[in-house]
Amino acid sequence: MVKRKTALKIRKAHRYLGLFLGVQFLMWTISGMYFSWTDIDDIHGDQFRNLEYQPKAFNNLISPSQLEVAKGINSIEMRDINGVPYYWINQEQLYNASNGELRVGITETEALYVANQFMDSSLEFNNVVRINEVDKKHEYREKLLPAYVISYDNDEAIKSYVSVNDGKFQTVRHRSWRWFDFLWMTHTMDYEGRDNFNTIVLRGFSLLGLITVLSGFLLWYTSSQTIRKIKKRI
Repeated sequence: MVKRKTALKIRKAHRYLGLFLGVQFLMWTISGMYFSWTDIDDIHGDQFRNLEYQPKAFNNLISPSQLEVAKGINSIEMRDINGVPYYWINQEQLYNASNGELRVGITETEALYVANQFMDSSLEFNNVVRINEVDKKHEYREKLLPAYVISYDNDEAIKSYVSVNDGKFQTVRHRSWRWFDFLWMTHTMDYEGRDNFNTIVLRGFSLLGLITVLSGFLLWYTSSQTIRKIKKRI
């Protein structure tokens, strides 16, 4: 039978481990509940987007082979920018698809036009700001920069993003998404980029969590009257 002194040490270790890990366990539980109770499409902002959007068709386009692309063409995408067709070539150059002129970025007015194609028409425009860089914690992280941020007059603090260089609608962000992002951070314990499941902090807490659970089983074993009775019979 485990000595009383040893049992007290196990109990004390279990108690302090539980106290130390309790806040993180609580955040894991709260974030897990939030994820399971929310619609991921709503988090993506589909309720604020124009889901019936269809790309505009253009005629009289010049052949991409007529463009003066020194390295040749390995990728090409169409862009509708203020009603004018453009080719986005090799993920780096924007050409007017009607006359072949090279564009270096789009204007605020053109960015607003692009955003209006993808966003719900009932949303009221507030302002547009250009951003050139963001940190790892920004809601627009890991997307093409520079970009225009289009804000809307809404209780959800909605913002849409259009990249400057290629004139592409990138994403929409709103208050519920930001809550999701915050809780996702607490869930993964990646306080920089949010999506790294291999951080030392997460590994350490996971290991300590396992130890806490095992110490709880051990504590039950050392203090169980049933186990004592079985051992006496043996």
